[in-house]
Formats: sequence, C-alpha cells, structure tokens
Amino acid sequence: MIARLGDTEQTLDLPPGYTLVALRELGDAFAHGCEIAAEAGAGTLVWVRRYDLVEFAVVLEPDEPLRSARRALFAGMNALADAIAAHCPPEREVTFDWPDAIRFDAGLLGGGRLGWPAECTEDDIPEWLVFGVILRAAAMAHVPEVQAASGVSLLSEGFEMVDTDAIIESFARHLMTAFDRWKERGFEAIARDYLERLPKRKAGERRGIDVNGDLLVTLPAASGPPARSSLVDALGRAAWYDPQARGPKFG
Repeated sequence: MIARLGDTEQTLDLPPGYTLVALRELGDAFAHGCEIAAEAGAGTLVWVRRYDLVEFAVVLEPDEPLRSARRALFAGMNALADAIAAHCPPEREVTFDWPDAIRFDAGLLGGGRLGWPAECTEDDIPEWLVFGVILRAAAMAHVPEVQAASGVSLLSEGFEMVDTDAIIESFARHLMTAFDRWKERGFEAIARDYLERLPKRKAGERRGIDVNGDLLVTLPAASGPPARSSLVDALGRAAWYDPQARGPKFG
C-alpha cells in the first residue's frame, strides 16, 4: 500500500503528472522509491521531510534497454543543476564530478543516484528506474568542522531555507523539459548540457557519452580509441555518497 499526501497536506507545488509521496525524517527516499516503483508508476516523487538534507527520488519508466536507459541519469543531473542554478545567488557555478556528484562553487554539495530492478538484464527494458537526489541543506552539528571543510551546504552558500523546497519543485519542471529535449533533439542535447558542467582536465580534450552511458575522452594528438570511463562501475562506487551517514561525504 502506497501512502500519499492528501491535498490539504501537500506542500510541494509539482507540475501535473507528478504524485507526491512524503516520508518522515528517518525515511529513505531512494530506497522507498525503488520499493514502490513497480506499483506507483512514473512520476511518483518520494520526498523526505528533513531540515539538514534535501532528499527526494522520482520514478521513471524507460522505453529502451537498460544498457542505454541508464543515460536517464544525465537528464536527472542536468535538471538538478538547472534547479540549483535557478535559485542560487548570482555568479555562482554549479558543476559535476563524473558521473553523479554535484558541486557548488567547487564544494561538494551532494549528488544523484540511479536504481533499477535487480533482475533486469542489460538487454531488457526495465520496468522502472529511480533517480534519487541528496543535497546538504544545512551544516550538520555532529560532524567536526575539520571534516566538513571541503563540503558546502545550501544555507552556508547563501540560499534561503524556503529555497530547499523550491529546488525540488524546480527540478520536477526541469526534468520534464530535459526529457522533452531528449525526445525532440536526441540524447546528444542532453549529453552536451551535461558535459559542459564537467571540468576539463587538459586543454583541447574532446568528450562524449557513449550509447551505454560511458564517458569517452580523446586527448589532443592522441592515437587509438578514446579513454573510456564506465558508467556502471562509477555508479557502483558512488564516490560522493556515504552509506553509513546516508548522505554526501564530508571532505
């Protein structure tokens, strides 16, 4: 049974097509989204009410095999970056670490996660995907200052508390726009927006995203095939995420 908010309790202004599922503070949006995805269907947005984290997950229903459907991660990351940029103080930079970490003015803010049915093979069309997000909203008192030195929070970077909910609402709209662009212009439009937010390591390097989501990097005057970074391997490592703290790593 899926618990949903009644109209009088819904506090997020989501576009048509979304259904809000709210969890209490100790809930896990990503895990709950994966648990209910098959029953809840596309557009279900699971939200955890927390003051220290912005935590939510959205259910997607892809129409292509898992090996290429994972590229939905990049549409989600673009939507998240656009939502943060829409509400941040002026002249601040939102960037990515490959493939799923998000930085604000170079400080680690959080990132995205992607889930799919465990039994789904690379050639199967997954019944669902879940894109989850965790951002640090406020400094966490239990973390020593030295540990958190290289991380940032929305409040420490000049966002207002009201902006945290607005970021989720904005994300929902930007995600719809991203998938519309994908449908109309192809995945190349999504890849271009994503790659523009990755820092360049060397002048003149060329980057692309393969059909299976791998990052391809060609260096100037290089011979042979481009260097490849596996999306599946990177998602498995989740370098930005601390499973014990269930949130962004500090440092």
